[in-house]
Amino acid sequence: MITVTLSADIPLTALAMFFLKAWRSTAFAVYGYLNFTKAGFLEHSKRFKPEDMEAKIPSKNCIVTGANSGIGYATAEGLAQRGATVYLVCRNKERGEDALSKIQSTTGNPNVHLEVCDLSSVSEIKSLASRFSKKDVPVHVLINNAGLLENNRVTTSEGFELNFAVNVLGTYTLTESMLPLLEKAAPDARVITVSSGGMYTAPLTNDLMYSESNFNGVEQYARNKRVQVALTEKWAERYTNKGIGFYSMHPGWVETPGVARSLPSFNEKLQGKLRTSEEGADTLIWLALQPKDKLVSGALYFDRAEVTKHLKFAATSGSHAVIDSIIGRLNSMASLSA
Repeated sequence: MITVTLSADIPLTALAMFFLKAWRSTAFAVYGYLNFTKAGFLEHSKRFKPEDMEAKIPSKNCIVTGANSGIGYATAEGLAQRGATVYLVCRNKERGEDALSKIQSTTGNPNVHLEVCDLSSVSEIKSLASRFSKKDVPVHVLINNAGLLENNRVTTSEGFELNFAVNVLGTYTLTESMLPLLEKAAPDARVITVSSGGMYTAPLTNDLMYSESNFNGVEQYARNKRVQVALTEKWAERYTNKGIGFYSMHPGWVETPGVARSLPSFNEKLQGKLRTSEEGADTLIWLALQPKDKLVSGALYFDRAEVTKHLKFAATSGSHAVIDSIIGRLNSMASLSA
């Protein structure tokens, strides 16, 4: 009989693992359909307080990654509408310039800037951080929105699996590199990382680059998003005295160019039921605007409320114990790629 072991040291037969995975997927599908769709947003929005979104933040500097389309664009536009100085971090210069022009035009805010950076590259992220360091401006809000779901195994020039490079190593390297500028904005600084409800299907694992022979991009994406949630917990714990709040959130199921490209069948089946980019960005903007004493550092948010990080009976909570070893490896990877 083949056995496997969860990080919580619970041995499971291969059959038991099969049923556990099936349970996670089923529970996620049901929970998601009831909550993550447009209908879920409309239902949850009945408890929203309009005054929560009325704040103006003309004195704040905000960085939004992956800001040329979808949730990132809607977030950057929403922050610019409220007077913030917004830095769009985009991989493609042409698309970034187009987004920059549109946001400046629609909001009338000239303080919107473009920074071109490939977030799958540690060296480019460090170059970006160096440019910001020379500006010597406080960073009040860092929004780690850029994400990728690549269905095929692709290796970056630095030797990392591409999904992991963008979603995990890129997020980690940028956040750690920006800490000195975030501290300049203390006690009001905050880091908001866009996770995904898909992480409910995956426990934390040390197999960061998906060593299994049959690569599954959707599963790798879910694993990456689980790492982001665990990282946020650890950052909140590690930097509790630095005046920086760390929050993860998930936007629900949103109709974006990325979803249409990476999950075409999902996109087609839920046609008309997916959220708009603006609905997906709502909680991001809300988190950027709320007084920090109303938020819980290290928490996961969805539709303007703190939510669970684990579904019942999914056996994922114990897996977060491996985050320390993962952080050690991320530190090494970032250093080796400098």
